[in-house]
Amino acid sequence: MPLSFTRTLRLKVRTEAYAWLNAAAIEVNEVFNYCNETSLKAATRTDTKRKWLSGFDLCYLTAGATQYFDKIGADTIQSICNHYAQKRQAAKRLKLRWRVSGGARRSLGWIPFKALSLKRQGVCLRFAGKCVRVFERERLQGVKWQGGCFAQDAVGDWWLCLPVKLEAEPSIAPREAVGIDLGLKSIAVTSEGERLAAGRWTQGYADKLSSAQRRGHKRQAKRIHRKALRCRADALHKFSRKMVDRYQRIIVGDVSSLKLARTRMAKCVLDSGWGMLKDFLDYKSQQAARTFEVISERNTSVTCSTCGALSGPRGVNGLIVRSWVCGDCGESHDRDQNAARNILIGSRCRTSVRGNESSTSLVPPSSASRAREVGTETARAAA
Repeated sequence: MPLSFTRTLRLKVRTEAYAWLNAAAIEVNEVFNYCNETSLKAATRTDTKRKWLSGFDLCYLTAGATQYFDKIGADTIQSICNHYAQKRQAAKRLKLRWRVSGGARRSLGWIPFKALSLKRQGVCLRFAGKCVRVFERERLQGVKWQGGCFAQDAVGDWWLCLPVKLEAEPSIAPREAVGIDLGLKSIAVTSEGERLAAGRWTQGYADKLSSAQRRGHKRQAKRIHRKALRCRADALHKFSRKMVDRYQRIIVGDVSSLKLARTRMAKCVLDSGWGMLKDFLDYKSQQAARTFEVISERNTSVTCSTCGALSGPRGVNGLIVRSWVCGDCGESHDRDQNAARNILIGSRCRTSVRGNESSTSLVPPSSASRAREVGTETARAAA
């Protein structure tokens, strides 16, 4: 059966449309702030008419507002109202942060639209009476997009984001399963011994970044940040694609980058991109009909993957120990690879924290784990 999935195409807009998009983004901010103010007043009324305004209510209140705007139309206004209502409900707050159109803390531009609002017109795309050209327009050939948006990045460039529905034929990977341990010295280490070395991309551009900041070149500093981000994403894309093409089941530990970002290791943790790697593995696994799981990695570094004894180095001082020997069975272990093996072995009996697995039933052991278990039983019998 063909597998359908939704993918967001991100196409860069040519510079001649930037002035029009900047002006339209200011009108979008006005509508968003109106929804924010109106929803706050309705939720804090002191009489019996207090209520949480839904997207339908906000669309009703903004009906006929297109005559006051020169750039955006009714479909964009309705998209803003629905998006605001969904975001405020998810945040569970009386109001959201105001969108600022100018100054040092200016909000990045954002213009949502419905699917029918964007139409092809020759080599251009027509939106709200404006012809917009994009790079790589051949990627839009033969695809039917859904409601998307124009989004601005920190440098000031505009991008067209279009969710499209694609189909992929499921395939069988040549290997069964792999466990992945996330760390700082190596971003990812697999149970088979493959490593993704830490690139230290932010540290590599630190001199250029500090020089630009001292000279007051804010735009150049933003470009340097974007360069480091692209280098990180490129390495993570290549590693995740290799894992998805090779393994049918991918199991990753649930290390939290948000918690470790509050420590002295914050720069290294954020530069490793653990969350980005998990997202890449997740959506690529869905496209290729693979199984992706995130399980608890408790005690995976101190547990011997051969005999299961808790004989590994513990505590903060134990982090410096990268190789150790099990005191029970005498097996020598690499710290990260041993943790990845325990993640793979434990995935058969642990509850998944997050993933796209189809069921919670136990997965039959792989040939590698069966051979390891047979060797363990032989060693115990000989002892």
